[in-house]
Amino acid sequence: MPFIKTRDHVDLYVKDWGEGRPVVLIHGWPLNADSWEYQALYLADAGYRVIAYDRRGFGRSSQPWSGYDYDTLTDDLAQVLGETGAEDATLVGFSMGGGEVARFQSRYDGRGTIKAGLISSVVPYLLKDDTNPDGVDGSVFEDQMKAEILKDRPGFLQSFAKMFYGEGLLHRPASAADLHQFERMASFASIKAMLDCVDAFGKTDFRPDMPAFRVPTLIVHGTGDKTVPIKPSAHAAHAGIAGSELLEYEGEPHGLTLTAKDRLVQDLLTFLRG
Repeated sequence: MPFIKTRDHVDLYVKDWGEGRPVVLIHGWPLNADSWEYQALYLADAGYRVIAYDRRGFGRSSQPWSGYDYDTLTDDLAQVLGETGAEDATLVGFSMGGGEVARFQSRYDGRGTIKAGLISSVVPYLLKDDTNPDGVDGSVFEDQMKAEILKDRPGFLQSFAKMFYGEGLLHRPASAADLHQFERMASFASIKAMLDCVDAFGKTDFRPDMPAFRVPTLIVHGTGDKTVPIKPSAHAAHAGIAGSELLEYEGEPHGLTLTAKDRLVQDLLTFLRG
């Protein structure tokens, strides 16, 4: 079942590996399901059924003009769960993907899921305003992201990949090939999807969704994350989700699925087996 057709006729590309209790991996912006491949491989080898799909507008999925709000994206997730028959599943969202995990708890009452993971997640609210003084200034989303994508998308992706993986003058945790792979994955995205999703992950307030988390929840975030700062995201999510577990990866950047890939696999396995 490489593709699932949504209720509004969008084809979603789905990878379904292994056998066992399902783990659904939801990717971040502006990537696709391949960004999870290291974790997917080891989780499937460990006896889990791993389902990862390309969000609409990204990777190998269709590129519709609309539907890049979190209600629609969460409806897509619900359809993936239904079409694959995934029951007693764990939902794990990276970065933007944390939004679908959160909205699924409220919009679908967490139906058919038993655990949740938020990895470098945007939840609960990124935008800086009077109620969220530790958030990210709106100019970052409008001027440093959307305007630069429109001006020079390849150039933006090249620069963004370096920040994503925490590259500095003396610290280069990602290889040149890793950066190229990031750019390659992102280049398959629709520019319309990229722009609309900046608004979705940058401006959606998931604070009302927090009380709907009624399953064990693991939160993992790097203290060196400059893309999604830890205070308005992981710290606030941990405070808002009753009984959640927070693991802080000291010094790790946003893209810790690569820079701390072995540690993340082990922490996910510990959480899944617990």
